[in-house]
Amino acid sequence: MLRIRVIPCLLLKGQGLVKTVKYKDPKYVGDPINAIKIFNDKEVDELMLLDITASVEGRGPSFEIIKDVASECFMPLAYGGGIRNLDDIRRILATGVEKVVLNTAAIGNPELIQRAAQEFGSQAIVVSIDVKKRLFGGYEVMSARGSRKTGFDPVSFAKRVVELGAGELLVSAIDRDGMQQGYDLELVEQVTSAVNVPVISSGGAASVDDFIQVCAKSGAAAVAAGSMFVFTGPHRAVLITYPTKDQLRPLWHAERK
Repeated sequence: MLRIRVIPCLLLKGQGLVKTVKYKDPKYVGDPINAIKIFNDKEVDELMLLDITASVEGRGPSFEIIKDVASECFMPLAYGGGIRNLDDIRRILATGVEKVVLNTAAIGNPELIQRAAQEFGSQAIVVSIDVKKRLFGGYEVMSARGSRKTGFDPVSFAKRVVELGAGELLVSAIDRDGMQQGYDLELVEQVTSAVNVPVISSGGAASVDDFIQVCAKSGAAAVAAGSMFVFTGPHRAVLITYPTKDQLRPLWHAERK
């Protein structure tokens, strides 16, 4: 069995890193390169960098920042934000980034998933699914950083993008983003039960026990977190951190659903 990956998810806004709560109120947490250097030292499994304003602002990826980050990053790196076409993906992967994360494009231009998977391989294509609870029950896929309803059910959407060639899914619970109250186990289980590709759970982690819970009970293949890796203490002081090998050992030995 492959070891469960623990992935810091860094949010890029302009030139700096931020952290949000329920996809709102971004708080500045530092310079991308400085954060990357710290995560290098801590021997992080994998890193994810998401530009949260590129698509909303109608612009493409910031290729210079991506290039700088990729050149500094010693671990596998995934990038998402503002990706519109195959040329964007080609340029990003050429910098040394291993995976691209499609979100807005996966909703508005789903054939890009198929074309990208055919050219670069499914292993390089991650589809990010931002999900919000409906007022009267159930879930809905959201776009534009959680501000726009799509009408899509996350399970049906997940099945569709996997059929098109997505090699991995990032499932993010908007209502739990930055709350550090645990993952949405029901949401993750619904998706993992419906697809045969790895699912990364995101939104709500506060401890290694949260990692264990979502893998053991919901079948997640990997876990992503933000606040847990950039804040410390009740006042959310900025501190870039990552669990030690001893702290992660219970996760590595945990049974997956």
